[in-house]
Amino acid sequence: MKKTEKIQTSQILKVYWEHARRYKGRVFLILLFIGIANLLNVIIPLFYKRFFDLLSGDIPSDPDSVVPLLVGTLLIVMSLHGVMWVMWRISNLISNWFQPRMMADLEQTALAQLHEHSYKFFSNNFAGSLVRKVSRLSRSFEDVSDQIQYQFVPLAIILTGNLIVLATRSTFLALILFVWIVTFMSVNILYARWKLKYDFQRAAIDSEATGIAADSITNAVTVKLFTGKAFEKTLYQEVTERLRRSNTFTWNLAELLEAFQSAFMFLIEFVIMYYAVKLWQQGVLTIGDFALIQGYLIGIFMKIWDFGRAVRRVFTALADADEMVEILNLPIEIKDARTAKELQMQSGRIEFQNVFFSFNKTRRILSDLNLVIKPGEKIALVGPSGAGKSTITKLLFRFHDVERGKILIGNQNIAKVTQESLRENLSLVPQEPILFHRTVMENIRYGRREATDEEVIEAAKKAHAHEFIENLSHGYETFVGERGVKLSGGERQRIAIARAILKNAPILVLDEATSSLDSESESLIQKALDELMKEKTTIVIAHRLSTIMKMDRILVIDGGKVVDSGTHKQLLNKKANIYKKLWEIQAGGFIE
Repeated sequence: MKKTEKIQTSQILKVYWEHARRYKGRVFLILLFIGIANLLNVIIPLFYKRFFDLLSGDIPSDPDSVVPLLVGTLLIVMSLHGVMWVMWRISNLISNWFQPRMMADLEQTALAQLHEHSYKFFSNNFAGSLVRKVSRLSRSFEDVSDQIQYQFVPLAIILTGNLIVLATRSTFLALILFVWIVTFMSVNILYARWKLKYDFQRAAIDSEATGIAADSITNAVTVKLFTGKAFEKTLYQEVTERLRRSNTFTWNLAELLEAFQSAFMFLIEFVIMYYAVKLWQQGVLTIGDFALIQGYLIGIFMKIWDFGRAVRRVFTALADADEMVEILNLPIEIKDARTAKELQMQSGRIEFQNVFFSFNKTRRILSDLNLVIKPGEKIALVGPSGAGKSTITKLLFRFHDVERGKILIGNQNIAKVTQESLRENLSLVPQEPILFHRTVMENIRYGRREATDEEVIEAAKKAHAHEFIENLSHGYETFVGERGVKLSGGERQRIAIARAILKNAPILVLDEATSSLDSESESLIQKALDELMKEKTTIVIAHRLSTIMKMDRILVIDGGKVVDSGTHKQLLNKKANIYKKLWEIQAGGFIE
């Protein structure tokens, strides 16, 4: 997946809004209460001006009545602070309801969209990196939302309100402050946008580090077998060192901007107060105006200082979200046709008509493949490695789309039926079954999720898995570990076969289904498979030719085509052919 050079801000905000608009009433209330609270922040310094004007005598009044007026002013200020406190508390409570729901919605959408992508997509991406991108999307929304609520909306209200009030006292001072604010914010935004490319690089290295760590941990047994601990440590050390350098560099860039900001603030405070003294000297301003100006400056400095950080946090958050949003907007490689219908399983007849398929321009896998499998027929696919046997089954499941030709089940083109209905009618027992880190019961039940415990146990018995499951520490409630690592290869295979038995789909694909079993287990499983294959259209791929001798028909695949077919005996009675050669090698003791 090619990474874009520019952040997809509009696309990211569109994703946020598509999820937020279902809660738009609460979003409005959050912004309303924040608006009221910050409007009060503009009003309160006006009462401090009144307070100091009373103290200095700029507001004429009877000396005996000054104290009550001062106390009354303080009570008003306290009341306004109280209202402001209530507004913030209500806003935060609504936000505490809204943000977690939004984050959950985003993560659910991201995971669901990931599952829409093709077999090829997952082959080309680290699982660990994809998981990281899902969590980054929700965290980025949290960061952006926080900056809008606590920085940008308050800043907009306070700047606007403060400038309007200040203009009533001195247009000149308001104009100076306005020019400074525009300059300050423009520099922050431009600097943050310039820095964005380095944030992208940091995010990319972070994803790479996560992917390497996940890959290394997933293959921990392989690392031990090949004494690769030092190598893995060096590999991870190299990428984390690049991440450290990237973090240091981006943090130093942020520090450089903050140094500029603080100097810029000292300068404007001096300029404003200098001209305020001149205006006071002319009788334009009062002592209370100094309190007002200082209060406004402090308020503006606090908000605008955070504005620089907020801008950087928003751009960083958007950079983090960008990778996941890019995936959300990535066209689905294998998708249902607009007029796709449910597969009507009238018969288990399968037909490949003039099928061509390549993984890339230089690697042709299937070339004008034609074959017909009758309803209930049991066929085997044999041939040298790379001949296209597994590709045929992947195309049947529609993990890939054919380049030319078509595949029919019954009289329906599988490209014109829904993928869900297609795969509901197919069962696969793969060469290397990968289990969920869930219980044995849950792993078998995945074949038919509404099945009862009794049906799961019955399927396990038919797969000759019940015996070893009963001896596990917690029986059917035993967790099998990530990818089923707590079980042996043969045990994982029998769990996969039990799952297929429970599903009971009319078309069955066995891809090296007995390759992980010892001779005793294979004998037991073969009986279960014989039962499983009854009245089902079955496709078997096996290098152990002994497992396919009982098939109705054996198809020999070579160069992406069917080059020979027949029963075991028929193929052996023919003159030199690929099947006969494979059989003679294995009969001589060289089992592939």
